[in-house]
Amino acid sequence: MTTAVDDDLWSAIGDPTRRRMLDLLLSEGGGTATSLSEHLPVTRQAVAKHLAVLDRAGLVHARPEGREKQFHVDETQLARAAAQLADVGKTWDARLQRIKRIAETIERKKN
Repeated sequence: MTTAVDDDLWSAIGDPTRRRMLDLLLSEGGGTATSLSEHLPVTRQAVAKHLAVLDRAGLVHARPEGREKQFHVDETQLARAAAQLADVGKTWDARLQRIKRIAETIERKKN
């Protein structure tokens, strides 16, 4: 792989609720824990905890806005995650090709 895998980053995007939150933040241009919780089947407190995980991974950044924080996606970090995912996909594609060739060789030897 050309990009080192970041376990914290992968753990953050591994959760479906956090991926949905990233989608919402991207489509809405940002949001607060309250605004995000209106679109998700979890409490505002749960959203805040998920946002903290995304923030630690560098996927979102917050700025104070009134009584809440306004969160925005860090597109550079998101692109890094996408690049890591693509690298892992390429690696597994190559591995699966090797397994396929081995299986075909074994099958030919049987016949």
